[in-house]
Formats: sequence, C-alpha cells, structure tokens
Amino acid sequence: MTNRTPPAGIPPTSGSPSGSPSGSPSGAPASGQPASGRPRSYGAAGPAAAPTRIDRSTLPAYATGAGLLATGAAESAFALVRDWAHDVLATGVTLITPADLPPDALCVVVTLVGSTTALAEQLPTGDEPARAIHALERRTGTPAAAIAALNLAAENAILPLIAAAQLGLPLVDGDGTGRVFPLVEQTTYTLAGLSPAPLALAGAAGDLVLLETSRVEGTLRPVVLSMGGWAVAACYPMRADDLARAIVPGTVSRLLHAGHPAAGRTRPAGNPDKTSATDATGAAGGFNVADRTLAAPYGVSRLAVGVITAVDGVYHHTLDAPATGLPSLPSSVVVRESDGLRRQIRLEAHNEFVLALADGALAATAPDQICLVSLADGQVIDVDRAEPGMEVEVLIVRAAPMWHTEQGRALGGLPAFGIAL
Repeated sequence: MTNRTPPAGIPPTSGSPSGSPSGSPSGAPASGQPASGRPRSYGAAGPAAAPTRIDRSTLPAYATGAGLLATGAAESAFALVRDWAHDVLATGVTLITPADLPPDALCVVVTLVGSTTALAEQLPTGDEPARAIHALERRTGTPAAAIAALNLAAENAILPLIAAAQLGLPLVDGDGTGRVFPLVEQTTYTLAGLSPAPLALAGAAGDLVLLETSRVEGTLRPVVLSMGGWAVAACYPMRADDLARAIVPGTVSRLLHAGHPAAGRTRPAGNPDKTSATDATGAAGGFNVADRTLAAPYGVSRLAVGVITAVDGVYHHTLDAPATGLPSLPSSVVVRESDGLRRQIRLEAHNEFVLALADGALAATAPDQICLVSLADGQVIDVDRAEPGMEVEVLIVRAAPMWHTEQGRALGGLPAFGIAL
C-alpha cells in the first residue's frame, strides 16, 4: 500500500485545526444607482481570511458558496455529492497553499466529467475518487501529497474535498479556472504549460481507464459515455511548485466565506437593489450581487435586469462538434431590459453564454463569465433552461488576469467557442 505519511511541512489532515477563520467578508457593493445604461460594477472583493479546515460543520457553507456562480448543476446530483461529502468528512480536511508543500510533491486534480444527470441516475459506489487517484499514483510512481480542484462549480467543488477526505490528504486552496469552462483542458493549468494527461477515470460500474493522449477532449467524451455517462477523473499530475504558478489562489476559502450565513443577504424577488437579511440558502429570493462578489476573486458587474423575450436555436449535448470540441450546439437568448435604457440584450451561447450584445453593441465576452440569474429564486439559469417570460439579471464575472492574455483568450475566449468577432 502507498505510504501516505505527509512530507515534512504539510499540515496534518486530522486533529485540531491550527487556526480559525478571522476577519469579515469584504466586497460589499458600492452604494447608489448605476449610471444609466452602464453595468453596476462591484469590483473584486478583498482577500478572504483563510480558514484552515473544511469539516461537517462548514460543509453547508462551502456547498452554498459552490452554487453561487455554478451552471450546469442538477440539484439531485448536487445533493447526492453533498451528502457523500458529509459521510466522509468525519475528521475534516485541511486547506493548504502550494507553498506549504515541498516543491517536488505530487499534486493531483480531481473533477467530475460527463453528465450530472447521469450521476443522479447511476449512483456512485463511493470509491471512485480513490480508485482514480491510486491509478494515477501507480502510473507516476509517486504518492499524491495533495488534492486540487479543476473548477469550483457545484459538484466539482465538492468531489476534490471527498477525495482528500478519503485519502487523508490536504486540499489546496484554489482551482484551475477561477470561473467555469466546459472543457477539461480550458484551465490555467494548461495556460501554465501543464497537461491533463495521464488522466485516470473511475466509473460507478467499476471501470478504471487510464488515458495517455494529446487529444484529451476528443478521447474523453466517448469513453465517459461508455462508462455510463459520468466518471471521476484524476488528472493534471504536477509538482507543487508548478501548481503554485498555475493555480487561481484562495478560491476555496472564498466560497466558504460567500456561503456562510453571516455573509448571506438576499433580496425579494423582482427587486435586485433591495436587500434583506435572511439565511444563506437563497430560498427567500436568492443572493444579491454582493454575495456573488464574495465568491468571485476578480469582481462582478450587473449588465441588465429584464425579461427573457426569445430563446433561439437548439441547445443539446452532441458528440459531433468537430470545430470546437464542445459538447453542444450554438443558441441565443434575448432579454428586454426592464428599466433604464430598456435595451435589448442578446446572449450568444455555445455550451455557456460567451457573448453579450446590448442593442447590437459589444457588452461582454468570454473569457469573462456571463451569468443569467433568475430573480424568482436567485439561481443561475443554464442555457437549456432559459424560457421566455423569465425575469432575470445578467451578471458579468471577471476572469482571472491569466485569461486576459493572448494565450488565455485563445483558450477561453470567443475563438475557443467558434465565434469570430
């Protein structure tokens, strides 16, 4: 069996925490009304005080934070993964930074690949994360020293936590996107020159597949489909010093702060500028933009509030997407602004919203994340769930600076989604 004694300098993953969260969440919105026709910007929140652990008592806050900017999450699958984490978090998981590890320590990224609907229908056996990581350890000949996340949206925020708890490893405070992208290769890890392969997949039927390929996306989707539609992937095996230069730091602890009841302020449905204290579940009308800012390291702005008037095109998953490798077809959503200039906001989507036009003028593009949020319940609306008549707000989540380089825009900007502008 692999020796899992942490190398010198790694905080233990059990026992009493060495510290406790301190300070208060930052990033409250500026007061006053936005200038007519311009998005209300809430700026990047200041650094969140870093908690040292996630355990059963803090899991609800973490799960709530993971849903603030998540798209593509199925509630049944999210609840399943949340309960799975509760079962394995007996002693909690320690949060660390890459600097807490020896430079050559092996770090492994854990993520869900495939369909969340399939996950809810074909239940996990519980050992998928451990099997995938052990396969990658056998391939590299090195025991993993820490677990990291690909992204922190819904299930993908919680699965790395489950893996860390199962194997008694720490979880790195950060992730590989700072937002959410549809492809495994659309990460800051890739931008730093790191490869997702070798990549190990573990499925609910006992399947274990090791991929060594330069065509990860094209190989991955049909394999996952044959495994039942979902799998846990252990990927991007890397040294801690490489992780340090590639990761978007502090995002795990930021979700904890954003989801904590003390940070939760919601607004009555249909009134995005009026807030009232309530619990952090969003059940009384959803989170306001300030709450989402706590979960977004580089800031959030509101482009518009209005009503969906049209949904055009066909949106569904397909294996036949040769131009971009994306598992979807293009579509668009039109929102009529309810006040101010009453602009027509057109959102173009290819697996996610990637372009926003206001009366034909460019308003926002990927790599920034464009979120459509329901005013009825404060939940992020997926492309395929948008319907005419819905009251919504359009939010723009600023991407990490690495995404706004020439290389970053090529990987996560409009060209990556097959849109020439």
